[in-house]
Amino acid sequence: MSKQFDVVVIGGGPGGYIAAIRAAQLGMNVACIDEWKNDKGGPAPGGTCTNVGCIPSKALLQSSEHFEHANKHFAEHGITATGVKMDVAKMIARKDTVVKQNNDGILYLFKKNKVSFFHGRGSFVRAAEGGYEIKVAGAAEESLTGKQIIIATGSNARALPGTPFDEELVLSNDGALRVGAVPKKLGLIGSGVIGLEMGSVWRRLGAEVTILEGLPTFLGAVDEQIAKEAKKAFDKQGLKIELGVKVGEIKTGKKGVSIAYTNAKGEAQSLEVDKLIVSIGRVPNTIGLNTEAVGLQLDERGAIVVDADCKTNLPGVWAVGDVVRGPMLAHKAEEEGVAVAERIAGQHGHVNFNTIPWVIYTSPEIAWVGRTEQQLKADGVKYKAGSFPFLANGRARALGDTTGMVKMLADAETDEILGVHIVGPQASELIAEAVVAMEFKASSEDIARICHAHPSLSEATKEAALAVDKRTLNF
Repeated sequence: MSKQFDVVVIGGGPGGYIAAIRAAQLGMNVACIDEWKNDKGGPAPGGTCTNVGCIPSKALLQSSEHFEHANKHFAEHGITATGVKMDVAKMIARKDTVVKQNNDGILYLFKKNKVSFFHGRGSFVRAAEGGYEIKVAGAAEESLTGKQIIIATGSNARALPGTPFDEELVLSNDGALRVGAVPKKLGLIGSGVIGLEMGSVWRRLGAEVTILEGLPTFLGAVDEQIAKEAKKAFDKQGLKIELGVKVGEIKTGKKGVSIAYTNAKGEAQSLEVDKLIVSIGRVPNTIGLNTEAVGLQLDERGAIVVDADCKTNLPGVWAVGDVVRGPMLAHKAEEEGVAVAERIAGQHGHVNFNTIPWVIYTSPEIAWVGRTEQQLKADGVKYKAGSFPFLANGRARALGDTTGMVKMLADAETDEILGVHIVGPQASELIAEAVVAMEFKASSEDIARICHAHPSLSEATKEAALAVDKRTLNF
């Protein structure tokens, strides 16, 4: 007999588990289905973010940054460190421990909030009286019926045509996080978030890293001034980034991977590497959902079609996160998950796409919210711009990391903040002030008049706000 629930969530990633917990907190009887497995075959909720994305990549970035600091920067502080070595196996093991801690934390939250968890793959069977029947294909097959269904099945890495991932030589984000030894030569196709972050990890550990990017501009979605500053830093670090390339035949063999390509000048080139990471984007994951059984509408990309409230074409069926339109970001999925749970409960859940922050966790970090200068120009918006370099920030000097700047864009007439862009130390944390300010429709003068601790990196934000009106305190 089918088990009855008010809400059935398919997918236990950031959008799914957050939606399930919030719905349970609002008094609903909730089930969450997730198929991720750990190395022992047990449940590993958290989706791509926890298992092969945000969390493990940050663990590796932190380990590799410690290694680089010990080798290259401790001496500046009077610390002598000799014979520093990286135990890659231990680094990977620590990363796995961090992942498991997050998996276990989600299972604990399910138990605490009385969410029924089912380990397996969820798929539609049919529309049933008062809802939908969902099959769970796991160790033991289960049948659930939900009055409301929330789909949060995430996304999968996009492979190059004709070059599937083998996760040994040609790697997706999954394989890139499980490399057992530092490759002498590492190739990456795509200079987006995954490419830059993984390239940074293995470059710090000694790999010769080459990134091939098809677009003629570096980080085209980022404010142009910030992107140029970041590119200078990466060039200085030794990341080789080639723009405007066209990738041709890729061959794998005992010696590694051979990539044929033409450069921006149209000249034929070849690159020989030990391993190749492909990071050319992600595709919505609707595999195995059996959408045709209920007539769920997908678009040409395979994403589930939703309206502004995340409603699908079917009554009582919702979808959130990477499997729908919008940026493929874990925190965007979380916001949608909370909003949908609240809408089901009759409340007014809200997601503001204009204030979703973006972060690239390289060194220097890159973070932004709102519109870029090139977008404002294209839209014909009159604006004022102000920037302040970390080179002139006392806290950055004390840290020994003065790379980058804070840039603020404000409406020329109202002074409302339209965008904030940061490249530099702890940009991922600093951007939160800008997000809060923009949510409350703050002006650049508001930020300029708020007291910031001295010395702190956040003073660079205050200085950028002052610079919008051509003023400066220049701490």
